[in-house]
Amino acid sequence: MTETIDLLVSLIRNQCVNDGTVSSGHEHRSVETLQAYLDDPGTVFEPAPGRQSVVYRVKGTDPDAASLMLMGHTDVVPADPSGWSVDPFGGEIAGGFVWGRGAVDMLNLTASMATVFRPYLQGEADPLPGDLVFLAVADEENAGGLGARPLVADRWDLVHCDNVLTEIAYPPIDTVDGVGYPVAVGEKGPHWTRMVARGTPGHGSVPYGADNALAPLVEALHGLFTTPALAAITDEWRQFVGATGLDDALLDADLVDEAIERLAATDPRMAAYVHACTHLTVSPNVLTGGVKANMVADWAEAQVDLRALPGQTRDDVDQFLGKAMGSARDRVELVPVADHPANATPTAGALWETIVDALDDVTGSRNAIPTMMPATTDARFFRRRGVTAYGVGLFDRQVTFPDFLAMFHGHDERVSVDSVDLTTRLLTVITQRWRERTSR
Repeated sequence: MTETIDLLVSLIRNQCVNDGTVSSGHEHRSVETLQAYLDDPGTVFEPAPGRQSVVYRVKGTDPDAASLMLMGHTDVVPADPSGWSVDPFGGEIAGGFVWGRGAVDMLNLTASMATVFRPYLQGEADPLPGDLVFLAVADEENAGGLGARPLVADRWDLVHCDNVLTEIAYPPIDTVDGVGYPVAVGEKGPHWTRMVARGTPGHGSVPYGADNALAPLVEALHGLFTTPALAAITDEWRQFVGATGLDDALLDADLVDEAIERLAATDPRMAAYVHACTHLTVSPNVLTGGVKANMVADWAEAQVDLRALPGQTRDDVDQFLGKAMGSARDRVELVPVADHPANATPTAGALWETIVDALDDVTGSRNAIPTMMPATTDARFFRRRGVTAYGVGLFDRQVTFPDFLAMFHGHDERVSVDSVDLTTRLLTVITQRWRERTSR
């Protein structure tokens, strides 16, 4: 257990911060850490300087047996130290928690996966019937363009597999059947968009009648903030509500907004999660424009994070944006940045049953709850290849489900030492159970 915590601390301290630029990330630091821990160089994939992923494969004993990949990413999002109680990259252990950016997204899982994989790589554990693969991938936090996407598209020979375990690990929640354990079975689709407006430069001291690019863009953004989002109820959401006993109104697209407002009065973080799981979400997050304070802006741009549910397409996104922008739509150009449809894996088959068996072994419960993630992971690239993919891990109950959700890309991200132990145990049992299930 100590080695997993030590590895997690090292990965946090590596500061593989991905700000969306090619020159950021520096995932080579964590590749070097993993190479030293595993005592093996693996196969490194580096499409840009420093943007490294590393792949390891232990061949199975049966060429016809299904393979299993453990996939974790090593990059993290930026962190503003002024909002943290500790150094976000200090990897501090205090109060039974490991603190730091990436502690739950998803360096905890990456460290646990490496710990589980190491005995197979070193020959201390017998090979599985099918191949066992460990992938520590770069650039997950920027749509995978320098990581999983080109690996799957161009180097399938390195990462080919039949099944993937990846992010995220959820804390347990109370359900109508007792304590339940969410398992990520699918995710919303990102349709990131740039909104671009053009104007005419001029002197800022004479703004009357000026063609300021900020004007139509600000008007368009006001519409995005104030127009109700499109609601939809998915099968995965019906399963989640049925298991947790949430308000049945959350299953009705016509009633869901009022039900979310009632929930927000007592649990605003859970309300935000429910809203994300039932709506096309629209979040303008970056606004830039102009050159300097005394010049009329001749350009302005906003970057908008849109996430679509299963069944919602880019056409739906553009129609919503056009309606929300109102009269400004004729002055604002929409430029797609990322278009990935929502995706999910059915809760059936060998890997799902293996996860349920392993949960029973570790927790004494078979209450696995299929869960749709509001965010996006690299699993989508593998699902397009027909690969079965789930996000799985375990947490103790020191952090509630809503508080856990708030830590993603937020302040004071942390994971308990006991939770890392639980996740490592679960992944260990899954690989053991997978051996039993795939042996002939």
